[in-house]
Amino acid sequence: MRVKTGPYRHLKHKAILKRAKGYRMSKHRLIKAGKDAVLHAGEYAFAGRKKRKRDFRQLWITRINAALSNFDISYNKFLAGLKKNKIAIDRKILADLASSDPTVFAKIVEKIKNKN
Repeated sequence: MRVKTGPYRHLKHKAILKRAKGYRMSKHRLIKAGKDAVLHAGEYAFAGRKKRKRDFRQLWITRINAALSNFDISYNKFLAGLKKNKIAIDRKILADLASSDPTVFAKIVEKIKNKN
């Protein structure tokens, strides 16, 4: 006996068109074009979630480096000093301290400078 996929296929097509809503040209109207567009959008979204992490890390490093320019210490020496003194603060927190609470950041830098 033959199995027909009418209702199921209709649901799948509706789901694709719903996800392709707002796409340009025929991508939001035609099933095949919409499916391709939705697949590509998913790939871009996945890659974007990975890229966001890289972008933020780069931003934190830039902010820390900018704050360190006032103390005449390079970024890599600062991080090496953190590891040597067993100060476990990640870049996100350091960047936040550098911008929102410069006195605490200055104390951390002085502690590292005095130990070296």
